Amino acid sequence: MINNILRTREILLYLALFVPVFFFSAPQINAQEIVDRTVATVDDGVGQPELITYSDLLWQLALQPGVSLVPPSSEDLNRALQLLINQRLIALEAERLPRSEPSDAEIDAKIKDVLASFPSTAEFENRLRLVGFDSVKDDNFVRMMAQRVKIEKYLDFRFRSFVVITPEAETNYYRDVFVPDFRRRYPGVIVPTFNEKRTEINQILSEEKIAKDIETFLDESKRRAEVVILSEV
Repeated sequence: MINNILRTREILLYLALFVPVFFFSAPQINAQEIVDRTVATVDDGVGQPELITYSDLLWQLALQPGVSLVPPSSEDLNRALQLLINQRLIALEAERLPRSEPSDAEIDAKIKDVLASFPSTAEFENRLRLVGFDSVKDDNFVRMMAQRVKIEKYLDFRFRSFVVITPEAETNYYRDVFVPDFRRRYPGVIVPTFNEKRTEINQILSEEKIAKDIETFLDESKRRAEVVILSEV
């Protein structure tokens, strides 16, 4: 149960950390430090193929605490590449659905969410400068966060709005998963009642359903799309 929950949260967290750099002009990066290159292209057969560059990978890694940027490891870069491929496929779909632009308050809230993962604003801004941004007030960074809000709104609309968990599924999960797991982890402790845990169980089942739906969407998108890796990282 715990592994499934962590896996679900990891998928949703990675999608929330989307860095859609192809929607705006890239900040200038010191050519002596980084030689930018196209790493991959993503083509869904509808719009123009989207490029994923080496700097895109660095911008993604900059948002992840504890990930080295100087130098980034091949493992981290390849993980970021696979993440960005998935994200581009979602973004291409999201752009076809007209949505209201994010408000300043929503953008500020998302920036605060990112900052909360780091010990201080100064430390995070140091990471941003390593990949070409000036600070959290950099126009390109703010636009990046605005697109993150748009993506999250799309995910909520496309996947979260239509999730329905039946009472039978809740009771089955309580009986077959929650109770055995609780007794194994807390022997001798009275098991909470179904009613006490029903809201939590509903949330767990909802997040698992959303993660499965997203994975199914991505699998179908990859079958339709053409992804070409142009440069190893």
